[in-house]
Amino acid sequence: MANDPADILVVDDDLSMREMLEVMLTSEGYSVECAEDGTKAIQMLKKKEYDLIICDIRMGTVGGLAVLREAKNLWPESVVIMISAFATTETAVKAMKGGAYDYIPKPFRVDEVKQTIRNALESRTLEKERELLDAELRRTFHFGRIVGNSPAMMNIYNTIKQVADTRANVLITGESGTGKELIARAIHENSSRHDKPFTVIHCAGITDTLMESELFGHRKGAFTGAIEHKKGLLEVSAGGTVFLDEIAELTPIIQVKLLRVVQEKTFKPVGETRDVEVDIRIISATNKSLEDEVIAGNFREDLFYRLNVIHIHVPPLRERKEDLPALAQHFLEKYAREMGKSIHKLSTYALDMLSRYDFPGNVRELENMIERSVALSKTNIILPESLVLSTYKRAERAPGRENDLSYDIPPSGLDLDAVLADVERGYLVKAMEMTGGVKQKAAELLGISAESFRYRFDKYKTGSSIRERSKER
Repeated sequence: MANDPADILVVDDDLSMREMLEVMLTSEGYSVECAEDGTKAIQMLKKKEYDLIICDIRMGTVGGLAVLREAKNLWPESVVIMISAFATTETAVKAMKGGAYDYIPKPFRVDEVKQTIRNALESRTLEKERELLDAELRRTFHFGRIVGNSPAMMNIYNTIKQVADTRANVLITGESGTGKELIARAIHENSSRHDKPFTVIHCAGITDTLMESELFGHRKGAFTGAIEHKKGLLEVSAGGTVFLDEIAELTPIIQVKLLRVVQEKTFKPVGETRDVEVDIRIISATNKSLEDEVIAGNFREDLFYRLNVIHIHVPPLRERKEDLPALAQHFLEKYAREMGKSIHKLSTYALDMLSRYDFPGNVRELENMIERSVALSKTNIILPESLVLSTYKRAERAPGRENDLSYDIPPSGLDLDAVLADVERGYLVKAMEMTGGVKQKAAELLGISAESFRYRFDKYKTGSSIRERSKER
């Protein structure tokens, strides 16, 4: 039930600490169970899922990190907060990389623990709601192999449904990597030709002789090396769909021959005297403006109009950012399954980082990014640091920020350490303001570990001023 109290497991070998936390949490309305060591905690975890686990790092034979690993293995959605009086930077970093939500050094303030627990449970609820929404979007807005629910993509889906079962030729335009071939396949798969061949022909970088032979076939002896009859791709594709990718790259000679195929559905194989009739549907794609190519004299106007009966334009990913979460999740699931990894989602801050990137390589670039991240990730969630930052460092630069920093050095010189410290302090303050004073979220927003954030936070002694700003908000 939505109003049921959260189940919390407290794991600590210090009896007084267990009792204090149990009393405090019970008074807050939570359902609390306790374990006196790591072995007992793992036994309890094997029997039941807890919403939140508060676990000491340093305990007997089975320590807190082992409990964290088992908890995340058994119940990936459970939130884990680590506590310790003996935590080192190394153990804290291991805990955060292992999937811990936060860690709190002992002794701690009760108010701080209460607020951290509230934030942790709230984040778990929000993640569950987002996962349910994402699952619903994935069920509703997959069109064949295409993923996306933006208005632009919904219009494309409607066009596909309307034209799929017609004989009309289709021209698909859009930047490289936007998924033009997927659109073509969706048209074919939703047509009455779906059980016939779908043939992809790449038109770039092929000589006239080779292209003519590939498209139309040849007779034995038609040219040197033609030692047997060969059917061309058009004849092999009879009854199906031919997808001509990069159509703008066709040479004038092949354009003339293709025009006859489009108009009359006939062609002559190389070295043949009789016509071959063929029933095919032609779908073309280009990342160029064919109108401009016609004006420049590079593409035949009559062929252009024959191919451009139905025009579908696929917008770049930067113009349909609404599709980014579903696309990223789709690729994550695909590559996690292929690599045998138990990675379930991207963190909110990883998605936020991606959303600030323009993706010049479009959906193909996003797919490559996610594939690399899955391969490199050591946790069950894609964090900002799991993404290959060098690929899109300019994503970190917000619009209009290019000239914010001045690199002028006065004649008298400057204190570089002081300048860098001031910049770092400014980002710490801004991150805390943006996350309502939650250090863990602020650390993720800046792409650093929680331990590193706390070190820098304490170094600049910005805590009091940030807390005051958070209260004002």
